[in-house]
Amino acid sequence: MLVLLAAFAVIPLALPWLVGRIGSRAFFVAALLPVVAFVHAAMATPEVVAGRVPAESLRWIPQLGIDLSMRMDTLSWVLTLIVTGVGALVLLYCRWYFDGKTQGVGLFAAVLLGFAGAMYGLVLTDDIIVLVMFWEITSILSYLLIGFYHARGASRRAALQALLVTTLGGLVMFVGAVMLSVIYGTNSITAIVSGAAALRPGSDGLLATAIVLLLVGALSKSAIFPFHFWLPGAMAAPTPVSAYLHAAAMVKAGIYLIARLAPAFAENELWRPIVIGLGIFTMLLGGFQALRESDLKRILAFGTVSQLGMLTVVLGYGERNSALAGLALLIGHALFKSALFLVVGVIDRQLSTRDIGELSGVGRQAPTLAVVSIIAVASMVGFAPTVGFVAKEAVLSSLLEGGTRPDALIPLLGILLGSILTTAYGLRFVWGAFWTKKDADGAARPATQWPDPPLAFLAAPILLAVLTLAAGFTAPLLDHAFSGYADTLPTAGGYPYHLALWHGWEPALFLSLGSIALGALVFTIAQRTGRMPRRLLPFTAADVYNLVLRMIARIAVWTTTFTQRGSLPLYVGTIFVVFVAAEGTALFAGRDWQISLDAWQTPMQLVVAPIMIIAGIFAVRARKRYTGVVLVSATGLGMIALFATSGAPDLALTQILVETVTLVAFALVLRRIPARLGEHNASVKPILRAILAIAVGATMAMVAMVATGARVATPISDRFPDLAYQLGHGKNVVNVALVDLRGWDTMGELSVLILAATGVASLVFVTHRSDLISRSISALPTGVTRTRRPLIETAEGPRPRGSDPDSTRQTWLVGGQKVRPENRSILLEVIVRILFHTIIVVSIYLLFAGHNLPGGGFAGGLVAGMALVMRYVAGGRYELGAAAPTDAGRLLGAGMTLAVASAVVPLLFGLPPLKSVLWEAEIPVVGHIEFVTSTLFDIGVYLVVIGLVLDVLRSLGGEVDRQTQELRERGVMVS
Repeated sequence: MLVLLAAFAVIPLALPWLVGRIGSRAFFVAALLPVVAFVHAAMATPEVVAGRVPAESLRWIPQLGIDLSMRMDTLSWVLTLIVTGVGALVLLYCRWYFDGKTQGVGLFAAVLLGFAGAMYGLVLTDDIIVLVMFWEITSILSYLLIGFYHARGASRRAALQALLVTTLGGLVMFVGAVMLSVIYGTNSITAIVSGAAALRPGSDGLLATAIVLLLVGALSKSAIFPFHFWLPGAMAAPTPVSAYLHAAAMVKAGIYLIARLAPAFAENELWRPIVIGLGIFTMLLGGFQALRESDLKRILAFGTVSQLGMLTVVLGYGERNSALAGLALLIGHALFKSALFLVVGVIDRQLSTRDIGELSGVGRQAPTLAVVSIIAVASMVGFAPTVGFVAKEAVLSSLLEGGTRPDALIPLLGILLGSILTTAYGLRFVWGAFWTKKDADGAARPATQWPDPPLAFLAAPILLAVLTLAAGFTAPLLDHAFSGYADTLPTAGGYPYHLALWHGWEPALFLSLGSIALGALVFTIAQRTGRMPRRLLPFTAADVYNLVLRMIARIAVWTTTFTQRGSLPLYVGTIFVVFVAAEGTALFAGRDWQISLDAWQTPMQLVVAPIMIIAGIFAVRARKRYTGVVLVSATGLGMIALFATSGAPDLALTQILVETVTLVAFALVLRRIPARLGEHNASVKPILRAILAIAVGATMAMVAMVATGARVATPISDRFPDLAYQLGHGKNVVNVALVDLRGWDTMGELSVLILAATGVASLVFVTHRSDLISRSISALPTGVTRTRRPLIETAEGPRPRGSDPDSTRQTWLVGGQKVRPENRSILLEVIVRILFHTIIVVSIYLLFAGHNLPGGGFAGGLVAGMALVMRYVAGGRYELGAAAPTDAGRLLGAGMTLAVASAVVPLLFGLPPLKSVLWEAEIPVVGHIEFVTSTLFDIGVYLVVIGLVLDVLRSLGGEVDRQTQELRERGVMVS
């Protein structure tokens, strides 16, 4: 099971490439994995039916007691067969549904197969925390699947709606899962449900809260009121998504959780009112709305909402016979509803419409499709000999055993009313899809032209319809298989019920036939009068959802208007005021201050400190922006001197590189703003600013002095040299701390860098941030090519053919040809041409040497970034495109991926995250070599830093140059 789960995680990665090679036939390959998983579950049938539960477990996060544990008991076995079997058929169906389409199909195939894997893990895991993880994965993947047609606004809105509702429910459920884990002292679902884990004393109130929170997650996932509205909206997805997610997989997750927890918590006083009350209301609400719809897919969507309400009532009732009936209903619903959705997909694919008002006489032209639909609808309404008939009779019989008890009578009446509505909208579906319609005068309308689809396109719905019939005839086998789960619940009646196709002329049979007859009557009356049922409520849940979103948006606008005034001094001043107030209060509240000060530690401090102070004073007095920036950088250079003379060469190296890159970034920005400070917006209230600045400086100085004297224990940094060598296998304490000992801090800093790069790019780029510069220079000749061109005679003498007559300079950099002649420097081009590759080699050396010597990924990345700065300064934006012909986003993403992989991969081997491993080897000639896996993390840092510098150069440099050139071409004066 664990191997199959791993395959579900890996194989989808290859599907986009495979679809690009062989088109929609790649779905054949994608379907193989669900088929293998289905066969594996089917082969485990004898063992599961005999009560022996196949199980596998892998220690994952032992500190939290979280394991990758998989158990295939009866309930998990049933859901596994549904998830893998229907999933395989839907993937095969996609082969013809997407025939001839290529855009986005590869990603769709990968996400759909990945979703099947997430559902496979969800129904088999025995760890409640891991279950929540799979739960949220399905929410994210369903968002991608529902929003497949991302160019359509309706698809994007539906995907976001489904994501918000199910993710919010999942987060609430996560809190309940953690509470349940703490209350019972274990994450094992089996131990909690079976009673093997004892409830901690005094936890009854917490248990009730945990149950309600878990039910919120289950009800939101299975579209139970008040969360039902996201499912009809999700019909904007491609039909295979609806057939799988919204009939057999995703919406069954909540039903599965209710069925899983019912043996333990059905007797809780909060369980039945929530499950039965909301289930019945959802069943009736969905049934009424299905009668109002004219879109075939939305009829099935609201019908699914109604059927999910019935499943919630039956499986959540908490009694042996109802549980047995619930499993039969569960498998029946997966078969007939998937078949109906796939039928709608065929109709939509062939006719490009699902509106029943536009369909007429299709049944005569597509008899096979009509028969499949009639069989599926017959199972849905409970007509013999389908599995739906067996399940419906079992449901009614189990509730009839409760007699006049309210907790049995109310569900019985609700299911009967729901069955009436089910029959009515089932007949409306068949009539709307296949019957010949009549016009206002009563004459038959012309038949809709029906192009016959490939027979293989119908294979999946035909097979599902056949299985619907076969399951009805094999009811005794289902009874024997399902009893393993049903027997875990108490029997309310006098005897255990058994599934069978025929029980004789019993009350449940007459109730079933009566509900079918009344449903047919409701449909007939509605068709003849042309009146559809009115809404039960004057508003819909979707209206409430949209109202909440609008309220949140208005509150956000009000908050932003109140706090975001557009004044940077106001923002900075607010931060400083809060800092002074908070830290000042903490300082004055403290009583035991132990301040120990030295005049200086090294003579260099006496030299550097006055220079930094003078530079700071002159920076405040500066009237030109560039002067101020240079003076501020002087304070940074002073810090470099202090680091270098205090035994911190790594910090000195990094500081000087950061100061250089920062100065370049400032210089790029200063090109587009006035040269003098206060030219447009003069500084106001200078005295107030000075007071605040003095207060901040004094507060920071006091914090530093108090903090240094407040230490009472030996600092952990004293052990860093030993830890760096023993745990990180390196001698450079600073670098090992960054990539190993405190790797999580570094990962957080990488995230901040990526956000900063994205923010800068989004502010500057108008439409996109793709690399278009490198493409525009691909046709330009290099210096070598130009020197080999034949000479031609001109009035000015011989020149290379095709050269610019206004310039005789040698092309040392390819981008230099695009630079205006007055801005070119041949000396600078020569120097950059010679030094660029050397600097790149030095950056790579710093990257790999940093584990034992000064350097590391951050310093190496900055050095490489400086090389790119040189290319840009010498040759402009086109030379930058030649130096780095790739998107900055790819470098940022690749670097972050490497860093995250360095944290995640050790978990797969039972090691702590970011655990480094040393590899040593003796290589002839080369000698002894060592490689530490944390170097991969450092490479990720290296790529992120290069991506950041490249993004800054592309946005503040190249894009600003492009915009300036456009303005100049329009005749706009540019300073």
